[in-house]
Parts: sequence; structure tokens; C-alpha cells
Amino acid sequence: MDTLPVKEIRSGRAERPTQDAKETASILIVGGGAAGITVAAELRRHRPDLSVTLVEPSETHSYQPGWTLVGAGVFTLAETIRREETLIPQGVAWIRGKVSAFFPDENQVELEDGRRVAYRYLVVCPGLKLDWDKIQGLREALGSNGVCSNYSADTVEYTWRCLQDFQGGQALFTQPAMPIKCAGAPQKIMYLAADHWRRRGLSRKAEIEFCLAGDVLFGVPFFVPPLKAAVDEYGIHLRYKHNLKAVHGASRTAYFTVTDGDGKTSEVEKRFDVMHVTPPQVAPDFVRSSPLANAAGWIDVNAATLQHTQYNNVFSLGDVAGTTNAKTAAAVRLQAPTVVKNLLSAIDGKPLEAAYDGYGSCPLTTAYGKVVLAEFTYGGKVTPTFPLDPRKPRRSAWLLKTKFLPFMYWKMMLRGSEFDVKHKERRFAEAYRA
Repeated sequence: MDTLPVKEIRSGRAERPTQDAKETASILIVGGGAAGITVAAELRRHRPDLSVTLVEPSETHSYQPGWTLVGAGVFTLAETIRREETLIPQGVAWIRGKVSAFFPDENQVELEDGRRVAYRYLVVCPGLKLDWDKIQGLREALGSNGVCSNYSADTVEYTWRCLQDFQGGQALFTQPAMPIKCAGAPQKIMYLAADHWRRRGLSRKAEIEFCLAGDVLFGVPFFVPPLKAAVDEYGIHLRYKHNLKAVHGASRTAYFTVTDGDGKTSEVEKRFDVMHVTPPQVAPDFVRSSPLANAAGWIDVNAATLQHTQYNNVFSLGDVAGTTNAKTAAAVRLQAPTVVKNLLSAIDGKPLEAAYDGYGSCPLTTAYGKVVLAEFTYGGKVTPTFPLDPRKPRRSAWLLKTKFLPFMYWKMMLRGSEFDVKHKERRFAEAYRA
């Protein structure tokens, strides 16, 4: 397996590398987040003798789905973080570095320190880039003057402090243009904040606005009614086509570009006492500038097989993959077995038969103790795991979110378990009753 000639798994190109690689890997995984660790663990479980190398610069690994709950005071940040070396499967080599460029015609990647690593098969899953600098003044404003965000380990704890310190006034919650990690996250913290302030008797003192760059509350229409019911219950004002462009922390002022029904834009200034910001999100720079990227900058893969459309020894999954599914850990949980099975089939010279259906899950926290468990596949097909109407906020789904899913992540998914309670398309009454 390790002596397989490179020419047999390349995409029809036979050029010699322009630079000799100092290191080689049979299977090279770029990214040690949820996707990278899960793929490495599953590969080792299926083929213990397989040589696998992982490239990841971070020394810590975060359970990012838990950060909404950190921002709401349910979890501590420490509960969502582990040391990276404790999660890398035994027998997997770890290169503690950061990729700066891909050279797929040469079957090599380059690291920021100039080293080249050659591979026979490549799995690309470095996550995405939080583009804080796309919003003028945001980086300087974060962490003070009521400007918070659950999208970073450095800022998520400040969200909870802002919720606690709030005594009334203007509360803004923003959502940029898609795609972003977990499309429901920007509004999940909003509902928890509103519920927290209601419990403190501040409902009449809180003026809450949800400023979305888009024009829908949620991308799967089936789940909009229960979310709209929560919006109405808390008295939240929806501001569609409001795109955050700048923040001035000291004066607690936010600046939005607003698009009207005729496509005309104008600038709107809003004062705030607290503002939760979701940053714009793009593929990492070294991905967007590579031959592996599609026109939008994401890794260009077949939506079902997750194999690259041009380089047949390259696969991708997770947030960086150019697929239309929700960018969630739940998606990774089902993408990883697809990548592993198809990669092993490619190694064995067999057809790629595993197919990912676009499954994603978004546990939408509408209050403390209540979750709308949204599960869906490509095309917005509603595919719940359980035969209950998923639009109804349930305590059982809250327990799933707070208890079982973290356990599944740390103890099962990252250890290579492919345990799955099958989801399937189901039909429910068209009308939603709260």
C-alpha cells in the first residue's frame, strides 16, 4: 500500500515535482478539527496498518457546537476544549504546522515554514476562516463595550458577561450572508438572551433586533414557523437585508448597509447597549488561491462522493467543502464515513459507492430547556431521526443538545465510531401549531 506508485492515483498528469518534498505521507489529512480527527480515527479502525499523517497547527481542539451554551452560561469554555494530542488516534503522525499552499499536480502541500510534504491521497478539511476584518472596527471592538461573539474561543465568555450585565436598552444580533457555520447559531443565542432577560424581569426594558443580511429567518422553510413564534413571543424586531459593515465600540454604534425591495442600498446607523456579532465567513486564504478551489473559493468536490472533481486522489469534507449542506458537526459525522469508504475504495481500485445525502442538523435553542431539532438533507428535505414533529420545541431535544451530543462527539465520533440512528424523510401536517 505504501509503495503504490504515485502515477497510479494521480489525475492523468505525470509531471515531476518542481521541488523535492522532505516528508511523505500515504494519506495526508489537512486539518485536525472535527472532520480531520474523525476521518483519521475511522481510517485507523478500518485499516490499522495504513499510514496516516495529519497536519494541524493548533494545540487545542474545541467542541464548537457548545459555544452557544457557553455564551448563555450553560457550559464553561473549559468544558468545550481538549488538548489536540489527546485526540489524535494512536499511530497517526502529527505535523504541527500550517499549510500555506497546495500543489495537486505534484501531489504535494507546502507548509508556512517552507517544508513540502508529498502524499498519495489527500483529505482537505481545515475548516473555514472567520473574516472579522471584513467588518470595519470589529476586531478592535470585540470584548468590550458590549460587543461580543460566540464564534471564537477568545470572545465567547464575554457574551455571557454581556447577558448578565445587561440592564435594558438596545440589543442587536447580526447574521452575515451565507454560508456560515451552523446557520441557526446567530439566532440561538438571541433567543437564550431574550429568555434570560425575561427571567430577570427585563423584557419590557429590552429592545431586541435581529439584523440579517439575507431575507429569510431560516433556510429550510419548514422550520420557520416555530422560530417566528419565538420571535413574536419575545417581541424581537426582524431587520432583513441589513448587512453589518462597521462597528464603533466606544460610541456603541453599528453601521449597516440596507437593501430595499428595489435593490437600492442605503446606510443605517444603530446604537446598541449590547451586540452579538456573527462574522462573515469564507474559505481559508490558502484554499481560495489553490487549484482545488471552485469559483466561490471552496474545495470543488462531488456533492455525493466528496471526491474532488478534477483530482481523483483528493477528498474534502467539513466546512471547507464546496457542498450546499449546512456547515455543522452533524454533517461531518456523516460525511466522514463517506470519505473513508470512498478513499479506501480508491486505494483498492474499486468504484466509489458511498454517497453523502447532505444531512445536517441544527438544534435551535428557542429558550433554556427548549430546542427545535432541525434535521434536513440536500434540497431542504426534512429528515428527522425521530418520528415526532421536529418543529415543536422540546425538552428532550434540549437534553440531547446538552448531554448526549457532547458525549457522542468526544467519546464516539472522534474515536472513529460510525454509530448512527438513521434519519429519513418524513411528512408532517403543513400547519404548525405552537
